[in-house]
Amino acid sequence: MKRLLTLLTIMTCISCQDAFELYPPDRLSPATAFNTADDLQLYVNSFYNNLPTGNTIVRGDALSDYLVGRSPSQYLTGTFNAAQATGWGWGALRNINYFLEHFRKAEIPEEELNHYEGMARFFRAWFYYDKVKQFGDVPWYDTVLDVADEDLYKPRDPRSMVMEQVLADLDFAGTHIRPNKDNTASFVNKWVALGFKSRVCLFEGTLRKYHPELGLQETADFWLEQAAEAAQEVIENGQYQLNMQGPLELSYRNLFIHETPNTTEIMLAAVNSLDLRVFNDANWYWTSATYGGRYSFIKSFINTFLMRDGSRFTDRGGYDEMPFWEEVEDRDLRLQQVIRMRGYEREGVPTPPSFTYTYTGYHPLKFTLDSRRTDGVAENNNSLPIMRYAEVLLNYAEARAELGTLTQAAWELTIGKLRERAGLTDTGMPSSADNYLMGTYFPEISDPLLLEVRRERGIELCLEGFRFDDLVRWRKGELLEMPHDGMYVPEMDTAYDLNSDGNPDVAFVTQTPQNPAEGVYYFIIDGNQHKLTGQSNGKIIAMDNFVRRFEDHQYFYPIPFDEIVLNPNLEQNPGWE
Repeated sequence: MKRLLTLLTIMTCISCQDAFELYPPDRLSPATAFNTADDLQLYVNSFYNNLPTGNTIVRGDALSDYLVGRSPSQYLTGTFNAAQATGWGWGALRNINYFLEHFRKAEIPEEELNHYEGMARFFRAWFYYDKVKQFGDVPWYDTVLDVADEDLYKPRDPRSMVMEQVLADLDFAGTHIRPNKDNTASFVNKWVALGFKSRVCLFEGTLRKYHPELGLQETADFWLEQAAEAAQEVIENGQYQLNMQGPLELSYRNLFIHETPNTTEIMLAAVNSLDLRVFNDANWYWTSATYGGRYSFIKSFINTFLMRDGSRFTDRGGYDEMPFWEEVEDRDLRLQQVIRMRGYEREGVPTPPSFTYTYTGYHPLKFTLDSRRTDGVAENNNSLPIMRYAEVLLNYAEARAELGTLTQAAWELTIGKLRERAGLTDTGMPSSADNYLMGTYFPEISDPLLLEVRRERGIELCLEGFRFDDLVRWRKGELLEMPHDGMYVPEMDTAYDLNSDGNPDVAFVTQTPQNPAEGVYYFIIDGNQHKLTGQSNGKIIAMDNFVRRFEDHQYFYPIPFDEIVLNPNLEQNPGWE
């Protein structure tokens, strides 16, 4: 939808070329482009091109602690430097600021003007949030500069100042953007602006709390309160709720595999369309052994999914030595909607994890269509969420947990609801801290509620592009170094039926046998790239031949080297000089 409207913008400008008497035909004239509400709407439509695309979402968690692929990111191998850095572009901001300088030329009611100002300021906040996440301090610009303006070469402004401006933009947007619910999930409304505010403020509050080197800890609670208040306003409005339609075994994954977004829960989406030939490449990326990254979940993360009765899987005896078909039974229903396991079919055929793709046995399926038609072509027409109500619930719960004010009622409204949708029969608050979460992920945290909120966030939002940002704000970059463990192999040289359909699927061997069994994939345990934790059995350890390191300076990205050459007033982030 938004791409169609952008095309209409271009067509409108072309049709008005004769009116641009003093401007070249490829330039907009403020006197002709900002007259009516329709003019403003057409201009605002161009801002949507700055939002994540379907392909961006498909690849969103490539740099995360719970996935392993065919090779680690250069960001972790010590081969990345400022000469390779990107992301210091400002064209999108100039477009927004140009609008803000001229839109009030339109003679329309003040309410309409405020609505469009709110839209522009929402997108400016989005732009700067991305920049600050990436680089920390950045220069703040709220006017259109020309080539002679000295501010083009000014130093970076402090993040505290920039984020105050971002918050002011979001406050204006959340007050003045119209509240009408968009039943296509294509357009920003008041609730999307408030949901985004909860995302931004949660990031900023926790970053300030867990990064004392920034010297901003005393302001962390203010940002967390802002996050909670914005999320609470969305919740109390009641226009959105969790999708509970159909059987619980499908209600979660159905949010990700249909062309028409489920606007019960999805607030804003990267909308794809078969008719308009707007696609993403999820199937190709998540099923191809050559095209995609061959990303698979690791066992340490799969262990965090609770049992259906609400108990902890990791409290069971021998949990780390269960074969795949046993460990996935009676778990949180999201597990079977996130990975291939028993019961998963493609075109009516039982389909186990494919070791032509997966290294660990935990083969993701969350974004892929069950049809094989697009496995080798970038033509997925399923729309993918940019923001959904579940995230707002998680933002609210985490902000309150960080503030120490997560009550029983707030738990039931947020984490309890998410676990109810996941089929858990006990969704109550925990009475003790989970030793597995503490030992594996968060040894510095003993608060049972905060641990469970973090568990829930990891599971509910997996693959949607949040995980690296979460690790950054929690100051947990070292988790990117954790071993890439896979499923437990009871015995080498034995064929296993992973999805319990009666047909063996995979055997783990040191070399392919001379007479391979039909339908069995022989996965090579070479002792280098792929190992077992024991001699003839144990967990798979994947890609152990790559050294991965995350150091403190990597919480912020380097400013591209060329930009510092152009503007000597820019100081490089520490550690990237």
